[in-house]
Amino acid sequence: MFFGTKDTGPVADAVKSHWVDTRLPAWARPYARLARWERPIGWWLLLWPCCWSASLAAIAAEAPGPNPWHIALFLIGAVAMRGAGCTYNDLVDEDIDAQVERTRSRPIPAGQVSRSQAKIFLAAQALVGLLVLLQFNTFTILLGFASLLPVAIYPFMKRVTNWPQLFLGLAFSWGALMGWAAHFGSLSWTPLILYAGGICWTIGYDTIYAHQDKEDDALVGVKSTARLFGAWTKPAMLLLYTLATLLFALAAVLADAGPAAFAGIALGALHLLWQSIVLDIDDGDQCLKLFRSNTTYGWILFIGFVLDALIRWL
Repeated sequence: MFFGTKDTGPVADAVKSHWVDTRLPAWARPYARLARWERPIGWWLLLWPCCWSASLAAIAAEAPGPNPWHIALFLIGAVAMRGAGCTYNDLVDEDIDAQVERTRSRPIPAGQVSRSQAKIFLAAQALVGLLVLLQFNTFTILLGFASLLPVAIYPFMKRVTNWPQLFLGLAFSWGALMGWAAHFGSLSWTPLILYAGGICWTIGYDTIYAHQDKEDDALVGVKSTARLFGAWTKPAMLLLYTLATLLFALAAVLADAGPAAFAGIALGALHLLWQSIVLDIDDGDQCLKLFRSNTTYGWILFIGFVLDALIRWL
């Protein structure tokens, strides 16, 4: 599986001097880059809706906090499925990645990994995700399989719509349904509204991310909300982040959350407001920094929800 790879150096926008490039053997580095192991922001963004949903479920059930076993499973699953998703995306986008400055050094267009090797690696990561999914109740397992539809169609959307970030939101926010389902074995309005809020949040942060590539995207015909919004990106961000905040607050109301949860949402709203105000769409480095800061936002909401569950239980 792994033989025949060649390490021609890190991806252009990879984290410098990361353990992937300093600790892993040369044959393994292209696979780690395919899975974006040197960029944990991706699996954090996939994990947070799971954690928020599990925490709101704990509040609704008057439990002391989210199930630790579920959180551990979601973490493993997020790392595995984010890696699988990136590998799949790179297989689909090989022709586009080869034309974009930031992505042409990725393992497939750079020739570090063959398409056959990438497909085998994709299957291995998906198998890990499947083993994680099978630890949950039947309803959650079926719900997890349903998530494959938005995951499968997302890479093609940048070719046909100005709203590929919407489809990323459908895929990346799916955990908002999973955490609740894992606890209750069913869904209600609370996780559905949390899911809607997660979609708005995802469109916002990925619009920031997409501004790094807008010039190259225009040349190769790739569509995005960054290109769609253009100079109106800041007002669009304020609208999207406001909608996300209101929907998260409504989900908390429906879960019968208390002051700590709403304090977390309020502090998170200030963080999103900061992103919107300081954003410079022509500064690629700053766009990447603001995009990554959404890990902090995830922690703010999660801590508020967990504290609220603990306070209620005590």
